[in-house]
Amino acid sequence: MRETQTARPGHLFIVGGGEDRQKDKVVLGRFVGLAGGTGARIVVLTAASSQPDEMWRIYDRAFGELGVQDRNVVAVNTREDANDQRLAARVLEGDGIFMTGGDQRRLLALIGGTRIDKAMHRALRERGACIGGTSAGASAMSEHMLSDGSGDAAPRKGLVHLAAGLGFVRRVVIDQHFSERHRLGRLLGVVAQNPYLLGAGIDEDTALVIEPGLGLEVIGEGAVTLIDGREMLSNIADASPRESLELTNVKLHLLPAGARYRLDMGTDSGSETARPVCKALLDVIAAVSAKPESAVNSKTKEPS
Repeated sequence: MRETQTARPGHLFIVGGGEDRQKDKVVLGRFVGLAGGTGARIVVLTAASSQPDEMWRIYDRAFGELGVQDRNVVAVNTREDANDQRLAARVLEGDGIFMTGGDQRRLLALIGGTRIDKAMHRALRERGACIGGTSAGASAMSEHMLSDGSGDAAPRKGLVHLAAGLGFVRRVVIDQHFSERHRLGRLLGVVAQNPYLLGAGIDEDTALVIEPGLGLEVIGEGAVTLIDGREMLSNIADASPRESLELTNVKLHLLPAGARYRLDMGTDSGSETARPVCKALLDVIAAVSAKPESAVNSKTKEPS
């Protein structure tokens, strides 16, 4: 096994799906850079996909065209695979670990709570790895995962459901293909039912990059929409199932590509002088970029 000392800060790399894999590959190129560059060891997890071989061919070609030589797939078809110590060790040794799209429920059913799950957390915590996911792989990165729900324009009671995710992001529910599939109503419904949680909607070919405990950045072609309902007033307690919801005092923050926020530096969106972050946004940034619980309290020792 390679050295496990942290040589660089770890990152979470959450992609809204539809990232360019054929032309400039800006989003995937940044993932490679955060993993350590073309000399990094990139591991691709295809467990979310019902066509894992085809998914691997797509990313094998894309990462190869970006100059990565050491690229590998970890094929997980059963929970037995996900608990295989040899496969988990391969994940742990990855500098960049990338979860493809597909079905987030399938992904969690296969790897949730397994050695591979724990290996990803250890890779972030101990080795400073970049943990990435796109589409379903993005939704799965939160502790509370959006498992299914209607894409209605208006938020309605009881049409969205959460499940346990991988827990890299703790107080945020992630939705992907956000603007393209008109999912604002869906994410508002999540926040209405769970006002303690923040909603993060990520557009296609766009990544929310989190440096746990330090800040975040948005890259790509679109934007990230953050919904804060902690001071929201709503009629959800009295509404009937499927009834449109009345929501007031909901805060919405739109962070376009190029926005960069550091908790210790204020705001840096490419200007020479950092601007201070307003108090309300600072609180949201701190919540989104908080270190996962496992990074603070985990005593897990496997895989070795």
